Amino acid sequence: MQKELIIQRLALIEKELKKRRESERAINEYNKTKRHKKQLAFHKCKKRNRWVFGGNRSGKTECGAVECLWILRGIHPYRKNRRDAFGWAVSLSTQVQRDVAQSKILKYLPKSWISEIIMLTGRRDSPSGGVIDQIKIKNVFGGISTLGFKSCDQGREKFQGSSLDFVWFDEEPPRDVYEECLMRVMDRRGDIFGTMTPLKGKTFIYNEIYLNRKKNPEIWHEFMTWEDNPYLSKKEAKLLESSLDNNVLDARKYGRFSDGDGLVYPEFDESVHVIKPFKIPPEWQDKISIDPGLNNPLSAHWYCVDWDGNIYVVAEHFAAGKDVDFHASAIKEISGKLGWKTDAHGRIKALIDSAANQRTLAAQKSVTELFYERGILADPNVNKDIFSGIARVKSYLCRGNGVGDIFIFSNCVNMIEEFRGYVWGGGDTPVKRDDHCMDELRYYIMSRPEPAKKEENISLIAADKLRRIRSKKRRII
Repeated sequence: MQKELIIQRLALIEKELKKRRESERAINEYNKTKRHKKQLAFHKCKKRNRWVFGGNRSGKTECGAVECLWILRGIHPYRKNRRDAFGWAVSLSTQVQRDVAQSKILKYLPKSWISEIIMLTGRRDSPSGGVIDQIKIKNVFGGISTLGFKSCDQGREKFQGSSLDFVWFDEEPPRDVYEECLMRVMDRRGDIFGTMTPLKGKTFIYNEIYLNRKKNPEIWHEFMTWEDNPYLSKKEAKLLESSLDNNVLDARKYGRFSDGDGLVYPEFDESVHVIKPFKIPPEWQDKISIDPGLNNPLSAHWYCVDWDGNIYVVAEHFAAGKDVDFHASAIKEISGKLGWKTDAHGRIKALIDSAANQRTLAAQKSVTELFYERGILADPNVNKDIFSGIARVKSYLCRGNGVGDIFIFSNCVNMIEEFRGYVWGGGDTPVKRDDHCMDELRYYIMSRPEPAKKEENISLIAADKLRRIRSKKRRII
């Protein structure tokens, strides 16, 4: 009799364990299988305002839903966990909430974690068919966390009053709703995170999050594309791609912002082309390129080429409303810090827009001549063909094998920002706005930089002989 009771209890335990395994299958699979690197980067990021700009079916919504559940359950693997967490999932409308954000939450939420579900419409025993108001989730620290669902069509007033640990925006909210939610997380030093496809063009999210014009150190973003989703078949992706025009494809596949004309350099990917600065070998140093401006910004960048022909943009000078003395002094200062090469007289060589050769009635000397007098040998003989230059830059951004041949140091913030916002105007001409870095980049690329040559190992005696010859030549010159 006792043995039979034990067997029955073991059977009940096994049944319950199986039930829980089935319930937790989705969240466990997300935790340990094919989660892609960009989802992982989102979860690991410690910034308090994080956004994923992704194409449809790129995996962006999944990481937003799971981020919510980790925080509510108190099991986030990369952040400090809280008891009794309170957050919102914000959708554009109640219908979108039910079909997208709510659906993803329920997919990854094990039933064993649920304390209570409060419905706006529909039945609690079948929440997927209705509209949820709140879900109460058992926190591992013993408390009860709350996820509230909100829709933007309720208006800003419905977002007032609460103090929150996080807000998840599933798709882009109106500005007034976004700003109200920023107030909601202030008291608890909570988080804002969003997952969206930028179908509305260059809205405030483009300026404040993507370009981060206010230089907020807590803002972070990442792009997700179809290629990042390991569950989307290549055949299906190719079929979808063939049915969309290029402008729609920018947003739907790559998650890129577009104002209707399209980016000039959609190949530019910050996760590939922007890198942390490192010490460049002296033999990699190549040229400085300048797009001149006095009232308009003057843009100058220092370009290097490695032994394999890869280009590195390693430093930047960018300023508006300054005279030639200021710019020449800044270029010399940056060159000095880099240990940049000079000629026998200590002068710095650079490329410059041929427009710098022009003289006006207000100035007897050209900008080229003024730079020359200040020790910067600016060569105006550059190739300014826009169409050929853009094509050549594109070839460096993506060589057909998906690997770039140009890398920009992360401290070159103005060049990175221009890459993000450089768009086509009418025909084959880009919009003539915020293009100073893009222009001098073309001048440099069209100079056809050659790979650096490795210096052969020579004896100390031979090295000293070369040093003496160079010194003698300087005195003769």
